[in-house]
Amino acid sequence: MNKGMNRRDFLRAVGTGAVVVSVPVLISGCTSKVLNPDTQAGAHGTYFDQFGVDTGLIRRTLEKGLSRGGDFSEVFLQHKIGHRVGMEDGEVNRAHTAVDLGAGIRVLKGDATGFAYCEELTEAALLAAAETAAAVADANAGARPQPLAAVLVENRYTVEVPWTDVGIDKKLPIIKRADAKARGRDRRIIKVAIDFADTTSRILVANSEGLLVEDDQPLALLKVICVAQDQGNTEVAFQAGSSRDGLRFFSDQTVDRVAHEAADYTTTLFDAVAAPVGELPVVMAAGVSGILLHEAMGHGFEADFNRKGISIYAGQIGNKIAPEFVSIYDDGTNERLRGSINIDDEGTAGQRTALVEKGILRSYMHDRISAKHYKTRSTGSGRRQSFRYPPVPRMRNTYMINGPHKPEEIIKSVKKGLYTEMFANGQVMIGAGDFTFFLRQGRMIEDGKLTHVVKDANLVGSGPKVLEAVTMVGDDMWMYSGGSRCGKDGQSVPVSFGLPTIKVGAISIGGRRS
Repeated sequence: MNKGMNRRDFLRAVGTGAVVVSVPVLISGCTSKVLNPDTQAGAHGTYFDQFGVDTGLIRRTLEKGLSRGGDFSEVFLQHKIGHRVGMEDGEVNRAHTAVDLGAGIRVLKGDATGFAYCEELTEAALLAAAETAAAVADANAGARPQPLAAVLVENRYTVEVPWTDVGIDKKLPIIKRADAKARGRDRRIIKVAIDFADTTSRILVANSEGLLVEDDQPLALLKVICVAQDQGNTEVAFQAGSSRDGLRFFSDQTVDRVAHEAADYTTTLFDAVAAPVGELPVVMAAGVSGILLHEAMGHGFEADFNRKGISIYAGQIGNKIAPEFVSIYDDGTNERLRGSINIDDEGTAGQRTALVEKGILRSYMHDRISAKHYKTRSTGSGRRQSFRYPPVPRMRNTYMINGPHKPEEIIKSVKKGLYTEMFANGQVMIGAGDFTFFLRQGRMIEDGKLTHVVKDANLVGSGPKVLEAVTMVGDDMWMYSGGSRCGKDGQSVPVSFGLPTIKVGAISIGGRRS
């Protein structure tokens, strides 16, 4: 706590409600500034001045990081406030607030990384963490940090009213509406659970090259889970909506859509038949099917896996890896999408990265370390779960852009196949890109038409081979942003993904009869 700040002022600064400090929230060239003027402490202050961390202390921390001959030092400050409210059986049954505050200090020496973090922002704690990180080097102090200069970045998710100022009285009507709309959708819905979560994360990145940049990252989520019963059978399904936005995201239309889709996905399963078994053409529905693109191909494009020779795409830049009508991007610039970022967690401005263009592999996703290795620039892909972790190359919003075909044309081209709609989970081996995905819901394609609903099928294959086997790409791409998180190296970050309707020549399918 700042010595000049009393407890009442501190609680006002960190948010209302029960406060749990240092507990992770429970719920991967620049141009304009992201600082909110009414949170700046003085003309040259930053958000973290209120915690006693001014630019002088930041500079001393960076100097300590270089004190044993490191090439580069970095300070990452974070203050995260999260609120969560849950409803079950029409009654609010859980609510909490969590606050996290701390700093991660990173020092680079050649190819080696020193990293340490602290959960209090006192000078003693910051300098001790920097000294620990500095131990990656073992020489006399070399370079001194450059003077800090605030960098201006474009803001893609301005919020009119911060979540820290939104009371439970504003959230309850949203939760109650979602509950009522889901229950009223079908008489077979017997139970509805609602999860409403919001997070505000303020970050600051400063480094020994003189960079000083801040970001205010909002994130909101509404999840509706439905349980239905019919003739002794029980089915469960859910839907979610999420955005880097404020209260306005939860319009009546958005709440109704999420609730209705959750109910419809649940009750549709009563009509499902067993999935076919064997090698069949697969048409992936637009939007949520992008999870397969994210997992089975996207991770293979992350530069650290390629730098270490783990990914099948290592050394493939400039090579043809897909048909010419396939182009894939990873993007931090989509306005308000869950995976969007003004800056990555190294302070690099968010940007749009062309991974595959017209079938040619053009770029990996880079952080500072991989960019130096490949003698290129960071793509703004260095992300971390919190100040407790060092950044690594991660996806943001990953998607395939529109192709030349109509969705109905794609479906009509299939004599017998599978249409994928809702995935539950999956496993991927990064090296070869081999995957197993669990298809929660889809439909049969028979004689060019969508017919029976199917459920509980496994899709097994190789991501690179699937990419090569794409034969048609639709013109209906949309982004799914329903609460997805991506795990890597023990870290989890929010992401989005998207896909137009696509046809893959064949994928192995295993169902309940396999």
